[in-house]
Amino acid sequence: MQTAIQEPSSWKYPTRGIAIRLFLTCWLVYSAHFTTNIVREVYLTLSIGDHASFQVNEYANMHPDIFEKEGYGWHIGSNPGVSMLAAVPYAVLRPLTDRIVDRVRQSREADPSSEPPEYDSPWPMARQFFRESWERGFDIKFGLASVVTQWFCMAPSSALAVVLMFYLMRNLFRSDRTALWLSLLYAFATPVFFRTGFLNHNLMLGHIAFAGFLAIWNPWNLECLSRKTAYLLAGIAGGTAVLFDYSGSILLLALFFYGLAKEYMRADAGSMIRHGFWYFLGTLPPVLLLWFYQWQSFGNPFYPGQHWMPPVEWIGDGYQGFTLPQLELFTMLGFDYRFGLFVVCPLMLLALVLPFFRNRTPDVLPRFELYTLLLTFIGLWLFFSGVSYTRLQFNTGIRYLAPIFPFLFVPAAAMLVKLPSRIIYFIVLFSVVIAWPLAMYRDVERGLGILDPVISVFTSGFQLPVLTLMSRMSGPWSEHFTNGYSSIPVLLLLGFIIVGIWYPFSGSKGAKA
Repeated sequence: MQTAIQEPSSWKYPTRGIAIRLFLTCWLVYSAHFTTNIVREVYLTLSIGDHASFQVNEYANMHPDIFEKEGYGWHIGSNPGVSMLAAVPYAVLRPLTDRIVDRVRQSREADPSSEPPEYDSPWPMARQFFRESWERGFDIKFGLASVVTQWFCMAPSSALAVVLMFYLMRNLFRSDRTALWLSLLYAFATPVFFRTGFLNHNLMLGHIAFAGFLAIWNPWNLECLSRKTAYLLAGIAGGTAVLFDYSGSILLLALFFYGLAKEYMRADAGSMIRHGFWYFLGTLPPVLLLWFYQWQSFGNPFYPGQHWMPPVEWIGDGYQGFTLPQLELFTMLGFDYRFGLFVVCPLMLLALVLPFFRNRTPDVLPRFELYTLLLTFIGLWLFFSGVSYTRLQFNTGIRYLAPIFPFLFVPAAAMLVKLPSRIIYFIVLFSVVIAWPLAMYRDVERGLGILDPVISVFTSGFQLPVLTLMSRMSGPWSEHFTNGYSSIPVLLLLGFIIVGIWYPFSGSKGAKA
């Protein structure tokens, strides 16, 4: 069966050069679509970067997931991993951001009569948050923090994950061209595009755990990666996933049992025990760091932050909102019209179809790895179908199943290349038409769920979130948005830069690296 993805004889670009250009392309596009959403993890990032402290006292009452425990101060209700990571670029750039914040503060102090600019957001809570941020002197600080954490933490981490996907696809399909187009599909035709718009622990922990899975699998047969080192790295990845969020425990266990089974099939029970021990050792540093954080923040190293949260919606279900799997939530996670995985990204349905086609056409994905990927997905799906907060995703879009994106994309890609060319083109176009509007329009509400941003593109044109924000805000630049605005010039400039990144490649005849 002929497909649209084939390797032409003239495609002789160096693989390493493709990877570098792919990284730069993804980083630029992701950065252009950043949004100034201030999630709870940003507050901890600021406190670590500013004061080397886990307390977020100065941001009290600014987010429903920030709460006070008597004797310990105010803290966020989630795990600290992504905040710790994002605090690194924030701390490095603090001399610059602090200078800007101080200059704005001095300007406002010189004019005590100044009032916060109007913010014409369709969401009342967003208008209230902006006003309070301005009155407390945090608006510029928050805006700069969102830029730094997205440009220098979230965007490059997702770009690195796309490059890792490129190398995996290249190994599976033995084609740079196929690997490039599939990795671009992962980058811009899945919800990875949407979730990379701001600091997001769900997506990042999935990419970290996926790297751990590849360390154990080692599809490249890297001689420099010994089995002991592979399991140690996989353990670090699994433990780090838990440091990011307790849902990472599902991925930690999935990697552990995958590794045990892999060693048992490869050697014997003794090898399984030895390498399982190295995996366990790898999990210790991030898990101990998590326990240290919980001990310092709440006085107990073993209870999660949610244990101390005051009552909120759904927290009364089970243990702090966690119950046994519920059919309603299971169905919503997969097919809700606002955030269901297979509605937001129908491409992923191909992963579930692949097992039924294995005996009909040759497959590049080993059977054991295929079923490991699918079982990991089912495990995470069942876990979150017992999390009552799943219902809140209508406010944020697809979120909880974000860690599974790389795991599910691999079998989806393996199924995609089996299809006829015309069907491939249709699926690719259809996927982009869903994924890109999601990254552009983040607060449209017509009651149509996933169709809201798609319709907005066809009725209001291309937009970039930060320009949309500026157009809604009165201020010294508001006169430039009197008659609306167009993102086309920015997108054209971005396109020229990307062409410049790839154009020198057009005449390359170097050997593959």
